[in-house]
Amino acid sequence: MQYVFDFTEGSRDQRDLLGGKGANLAEMTSLGLPVPPGFTISTEACRTYLATGREPDGLADEVDRHLAGLEAQMGKRLGDATDPLLVSVRSGAKFSMPGMMDTVLNVGLTDISVTGLAAVAGDERFAWDSYRRLVQMFGKTVLGVDGERFDHALETRKKDRGAESDVDLTVDDLRDLVTEFKAIVREAAGTEFPQDPRAQLDLAVRAVFESWNTERASIYRRQERIPDDLGTAVNIVAMVFGNLGAGSGTGVAFTRDPATGEQGVYGDYLPNAQGEDVVAGIRNTLALAELERLDKASYDQLLDIMETLEKHYRDLCDIEFTIERGKLWMLQTRVGKRTAAAAFRIAGQLVDEGLIDEDEALARVTGAHLAQLMFPQFDPAAARTSIARGMAASPGAAVGKAAFDSATAVEWAQQGDDVILVRRETNPDDLRGMVASRGVLTSRGGKTSHAAVVARGMGRTCVVGVEALRVDPRAREFTTPDGARVVEGDVISIDGGTGEVFLGAVPVVPSAVVDALYGEAAPPTDGDTVRQEVVAAVLRLMRHADERRRMEVRANADTGEDARRARELGAAGIGLCRTEHMFLGARRKIVERVILARTAEQRDAGLDELRPLQRADFTEILEAMDGFPVTIRLLDPPLHEFLPDVTDLSVRVAVGDATGAPDAEAAALLAEVQRLHEQNPMLGMRGVRLGLVVPGLFQLQVRAIAEAAASLLARGLDPRPQIMVPLVAAVQELEAIRDMAEATVAEVAAETGTTLRFPIGTMIELPRAAMTAHAIAEAAEFFSFGTNDLTQTTWGFSRDDVEATFFPAYLERGIFGVSPFESIDADGVGRLVSIAAWEGKETREDLELGVCGEHGGDPDSIHFFESIKLDYVSCSPFRVPVARLEAGRAALVTEGSDSR
Repeated sequence: MQYVFDFTEGSRDQRDLLGGKGANLAEMTSLGLPVPPGFTISTEACRTYLATGREPDGLADEVDRHLAGLEAQMGKRLGDATDPLLVSVRSGAKFSMPGMMDTVLNVGLTDISVTGLAAVAGDERFAWDSYRRLVQMFGKTVLGVDGERFDHALETRKKDRGAESDVDLTVDDLRDLVTEFKAIVREAAGTEFPQDPRAQLDLAVRAVFESWNTERASIYRRQERIPDDLGTAVNIVAMVFGNLGAGSGTGVAFTRDPATGEQGVYGDYLPNAQGEDVVAGIRNTLALAELERLDKASYDQLLDIMETLEKHYRDLCDIEFTIERGKLWMLQTRVGKRTAAAAFRIAGQLVDEGLIDEDEALARVTGAHLAQLMFPQFDPAAARTSIARGMAASPGAAVGKAAFDSATAVEWAQQGDDVILVRRETNPDDLRGMVASRGVLTSRGGKTSHAAVVARGMGRTCVVGVEALRVDPRAREFTTPDGARVVEGDVISIDGGTGEVFLGAVPVVPSAVVDALYGEAAPPTDGDTVRQEVVAAVLRLMRHADERRRMEVRANADTGEDARRARELGAAGIGLCRTEHMFLGARRKIVERVILARTAEQRDAGLDELRPLQRADFTEILEAMDGFPVTIRLLDPPLHEFLPDVTDLSVRVAVGDATGAPDAEAAALLAEVQRLHEQNPMLGMRGVRLGLVVPGLFQLQVRAIAEAAASLLARGLDPRPQIMVPLVAAVQELEAIRDMAEATVAEVAAETGTTLRFPIGTMIELPRAAMTAHAIAEAAEFFSFGTNDLTQTTWGFSRDDVEATFFPAYLERGIFGVSPFESIDADGVGRLVSIAAWEGKETREDLELGVCGEHGGDPDSIHFFESIKLDYVSCSPFRVPVARLEAGRAALVTEGSDSR
């Protein structure tokens, strides 16, 4: 097996093998762009190393051959004493994981070669600056030394010299720092900094492999749902130097603004710096446009390359580059991470420019993007106190308590508090705090800093580079020159669209996207071009998703108001109307009397009292969804929810006995409640069991449905109720309820002189129902998969109990990649759904198949349901637009698979 590939051998289509960075370096090389020579060690080598603990056989020989070829091409030898070749060793997984894995620059520098580098470059300071960087990066990344020790030594040196930045340090300062850094390595790692260049290279490669399994990388993969078994490639690239004085520098550029999608020149540039300086945010950068003033030739060449790459990739490109004494080098390109607003806007722009079609545009936005745009924004009319402004890195309105370290942010978030993580600059170790926080605020860095890139990828609001803030992590506060002071725990608000920072909580209002989706407003015409184009792009792609999707999208709604809201948001019916939600408050007492009735007369009196109330409920919902199906689930609460509280009754009995005035009614009720008590109510007398044991209860509901439908038909409307029987495990249960329901509907039809015919089906929420679907389908006209309960009964745990107990540990250990309640467990629960759907269709060809659990609004789950050809998904009203979009995207994926 070949493990090592020269940049001239690969292409962008080989991301699985070469990782994203290696594949794109190869692609740029094939385009004739100025890429430093190098080679890539494949992800297959990494996977073998991680599985066995050693490099695969033959890898060392392949690296030797490619390194010799690189030395011949460059006319230099790695770490040579007179004219050394230096290389960078950089990670590069299939999916972008910014800052999560390790990189080592300037590999090949030693006590001997640093002198040769200084002589060749004619710049002694540059050589010692590069050596200082290598020892610092190698010590932290490869040898596991606490990076704070190097940072402290550097900061102390700058303070002693009165230097604002590391570029102000002299060659003597840097030489002394190298000595100090090597002493830190010796003390902390118990070994000397290696003076063998090839040993440096080999150790750096292994460190990159091992960084795949660091805590921060694992957390990031879980957050972004990246598989754990992909591994990372390693890219070994001839060094080019941006720290060779004022005529050199490094930067990151975007072909469009990743925050807004605006076309133009976007990015950051740092003169006299290496690439890590930009993304680390340790020095505030210059706007990319400043490069035109500093080096117009390089600037013009960069713009030409950016245009070439965007047209070639047909998407927003994120580019890393270095200028070495006026020579431009391309170090990386990738399809850039972007905010939700930018994703929609750019997709629309590229369609208008003829680079992609609407199918491709739809594939490039996600339900998660749309959900972010539907969150509220700050109320423009609300009073606020602005204390600073920085760079708008990731939009949104975030309000929360200021936390000055990640541990505090995580702790407060777990307590239910909203948090804003405040740092001078973030680093990969801050990922936990960023995940836990509503927003991120930094005083340093630019739009391409670690905080900005990671926050955009996660959809977190982020403001960076707020130079006016003096962040003091030790004092746990920040101050501004105007005298504003925020201590840890104070509430602040940040606007990721404008970069503003406010004291206190600023009120929020619904987003323009939500207004447009409701049809309450046309795209905004307030002069905000960005918002106008985003809303227009959302509506455009929603229309295309509706044209492309096969599955219907319905809503879970229990009231007329929710039904109307769902219809306005594009729902094509109600997939789940939970009738138990209609028996709260005073009605609960009536149901209690029905269940505890000692005589048929008492029971019938309660049922007669409930019927007009239920009829009114169903009339309202069916009217709101006129012409669309409304699936009404018959009563399905655990029995104890409709019984008096045991403790209250016990107290009443005890008080009566103690006072000599026994409470006979309470004693009788207590005895009855104790008789009906269940150890596990969720698996007890509920659903169809309750309907069979309590005479007349389900019949009451069916009659109310039929009467409501008859009254609406008389008014010229088109009610379409469907009756769903819950918790069926055997076809005989469904047959008994079906016989009763059909007889009741026929009675109402005869009484009202109308024609009534309602589909009757069941919710598949028990494993036995799924495994006997072929039999149940004989009595059911539709299946609605209740994936919430099906997940509980398949896994054998109660959601209410386990999500706060062992789920965090399971997610942490990687047993769960994501909660099975959040995204369908395709291998277990999903397989049951698939089997039941297939077997049900085998029995009844016209069987309607839908899902009404919370998975109906989850993007990944929707793709699964499309793959097994369900007819519809149903979700909460607010998730309807997300489900519509994802159903359209899922249809495209399935069509592509079918065509292949």
